[in-house]
Amino acid sequence: MLTAEQRAIVKSTVPLLESGGEALTTHFYKILLAEHPEVRPFFNQANQANGDQPRALANGVLMYARHIDQLEQLGGLVTQIIQKHVSLQIQPEHYPVVGACLLRAIREVLGAEIATDAVIAAWGAAYGQLADILIGAEEKIYADTAAAPGGWRGARAFRVARKEAESSEITSFYLEPQDGGALADFVPGQYIGLRLLVNGAEGPQDIRRNYSLSAAPNGRSYRISVKREAGGLASNHLHDRVQVGDVLELFPPAGEFVLAASERPVVLISGGVGITPTLAMLDAALQGTRPVHFIHCARNRHVHAFRQAIDARLAQHPQLQRFYVYDEHQGDVDVPHAVGHLKAEQLAQWLPASRDVDAYFLGPKPFMRHVKRQLRELGVPEAQTRYEFFGPASALE
Repeated sequence: MLTAEQRAIVKSTVPLLESGGEALTTHFYKILLAEHPEVRPFFNQANQANGDQPRALANGVLMYARHIDQLEQLGGLVTQIIQKHVSLQIQPEHYPVVGACLLRAIREVLGAEIATDAVIAAWGAAYGQLADILIGAEEKIYADTAAAPGGWRGARAFRVARKEAESSEITSFYLEPQDGGALADFVPGQYIGLRLLVNGAEGPQDIRRNYSLSAAPNGRSYRISVKREAGGLASNHLHDRVQVGDVLELFPPAGEFVLAASERPVVLISGGVGITPTLAMLDAALQGTRPVHFIHCARNRHVHAFRQAIDARLAQHPQLQRFYVYDEHQGDVDVPHAVGHLKAEQLAQWLPASRDVDAYFLGPKPFMRHVKRQLRELGVPEAQTRYEFFGPASALE
């Protein structure tokens, strides 16, 4: 039980976290991954190397400390963490390991004079409170998912039924349950967890990754569309090693970046492989009559995936408008609507006249930062803009 005195102690550490939180979380990950190899599959080493994971954790720890006595102020952060944990199948037994490493990192980075026994005890209680919240929420999702039609718990074997190149960088994998059983629906915008055994620098490695579901639910199969990343352990394994007929282990769909029920026009803005979750969202939105504005940005026509599929929907759905922006373009084949980066004046023309819309956007972080600012400046209500991160979440401001 977290006491009032312990809450005050935790809040008093906020200035330390603001100035040195990333150093603390970097040290935490160093301890955790070096001494507990059993948790390594849950972490993308690329996100460790570029600092995204420590920054994301530092931000989360800081936000928790700031709002330790008003947890409702954390808003969607807790939900986002829960969904990521569920997609990777984090279990209750993982929490004590993480907690012990976090407390040790606090002590070693801040030093015994600052990280006194009282501070460590307060943070131990605070961590215990958060762990109990997450474990309870995650268990409910695990149980509800297993009880749903076509649902399951833990890993389930799926066969690669089709493998199809969508562009020079993106390949789709159509996955069907090996047991031939029913398949759970998902909410457009969600992703699945995937467990892979890949050959890395240190030999075979068990890793887990999230991939957006890039086609609407059909009750028979899931589709993921994976971009080959330079040096990407999982993406290169999928592109080069995984073939039709192979079996992969999937965890059930998860994620909170989903198409919300509404009568407002829908605006879907994507950059690069960020197009993947918007495809399922697009098909769901087109089931009704609300206007849909689909805007996609790519480096060039060679890396632009799903252009023909989107264009084909125009003839069937008069409420759909679509616009493409390429960084570079030459010739008269697959001509985009604009060349260069997405500009505010273009977005202003392509949005509905009324800015009372639901806007969803996803892509590289600089792209999302750019789009978020433009939508705000153009008058789209911030409460009606939603975005998702590939990888650890971070602030866009």
